[in-house]
Amino acid sequence: MLRDCPFQKLGLIGLIVSVVAMDSSAQPLVINYDEAKVPGYRLSDPLVMSDGRPVHSASAWYGLRRPEILDQMTAQMYGEAPGRPEKMHFSVVSDQTDALGGLARRKEVTIHLKRHETDQGVDLNVLLYLPAKAKEVSPVFLGFNFFGNHSISHDPEITLSDAWMRNDSTKGIREHRATSASRGSNADRWPVQMMLERGYGLATAYYGDIDPDFDDGWQNGVHPMFFRESQRAPEPHQWGSVAAWAWGLSRIMDYLVTDVQVDHDRVAVMGHSRLGKAALWAGANDARFAIVVSNNSGCGGAALSKRAYGETVRRINTSFPHWFCGHFGTYNEREALLPFDQHQLIALIAPRPVYIASAVEDRWADPKGEFLSGLHADPVYRLLGKRGISGLEMPELNRSVGNAIGYHVRDGRHNVLPFDWKCYMDFADRHLR
Repeated sequence: MLRDCPFQKLGLIGLIVSVVAMDSSAQPLVINYDEAKVPGYRLSDPLVMSDGRPVHSASAWYGLRRPEILDQMTAQMYGEAPGRPEKMHFSVVSDQTDALGGLARRKEVTIHLKRHETDQGVDLNVLLYLPAKAKEVSPVFLGFNFFGNHSISHDPEITLSDAWMRNDSTKGIREHRATSASRGSNADRWPVQMMLERGYGLATAYYGDIDPDFDDGWQNGVHPMFFRESQRAPEPHQWGSVAAWAWGLSRIMDYLVTDVQVDHDRVAVMGHSRLGKAALWAGANDARFAIVVSNNSGCGGAALSKRAYGETVRRINTSFPHWFCGHFGTYNEREALLPFDQHQLIALIAPRPVYIASAVEDRWADPKGEFLSGLHADPVYRLLGKRGISGLEMPELNRSVGNAIGYHVRDGRHNVLPFDWKCYMDFADRHLR
């Protein structure tokens, strides 16, 4: 799959690794993997208003502080997104009640994203697996995939995506299009059978249906649909691709609340890497998501930006200039000036449960910074009557900890493994059943 990180071979934690890259200004960029070189930083208190007033009640959090944080992160990082398109509608393309040898009910649904009847619009193609023998509505994990719906299972009946994709011969992607060789190419990251046997459904869609993941000058995907006449790109405060993918997750939720086989009060949104960033932002903006799961989301996701460890604000804005709003570039190598940090993104999800997962070799995503975001969001959960992850230190490997804020760091690299999914379903069992 596509990775935020181009660096594959990582040594022991604590080893000083300097990677020099060149940005558009041709200045060297040094990547830090040494805890001793993490700069001193001060995190803004999620329970103190920008004018210094403390927040002592749930009403003050919901009425004052939470809107303030959400507005800051929208304007300065992710960008302002539009609402639901007025002419959006759904089409059920297929519905098979005995898929996967009778284990699943499989649906394919197209969400037609249109503002006006005359718009060409954008089609978002959703694959939905539900437990075939469920006696009641089913809870569902929802997440975008990287290589098309057909890549998440060896099920030959899934429609092969015809969308633009990054070339990857190992995934059967050639000339920017999927081939039959890409069927099931990412199935190891989507344990569909395990989910169904545990009573969970899965809803997924290809993230490129919403916005192709390259700097295309905003000519493809959903952005042009919302441009004013003569507008050719988002303004500096308007949404980038991460916010667009988050918006797309909410549009899938718009469908799920209409499906009579889905328990729309028990939908967990999950994302890996850049899609973990999108899942967190979707959870912060859309309270319909009952649980939010971040898998190795790193910079711009769960990791604290002010640690400047691994991927930094400057690096992410240089490598992926389409991901965030234009204003976020103001903080390249100036993380100390950020009026917020990612612990406040976690706090925006409170009191709903959130799970943050790291991998010990994925230092680019800063596992410690991801854990600290959960830890520093805990006071908001406590204010709202939930136990988060207070009083804990970063756990030993392969141990899930926490309450309404869950966390683990496992062996291995930047990936989604069966161990991760087991932790997510155990977490969902505790909070949703």
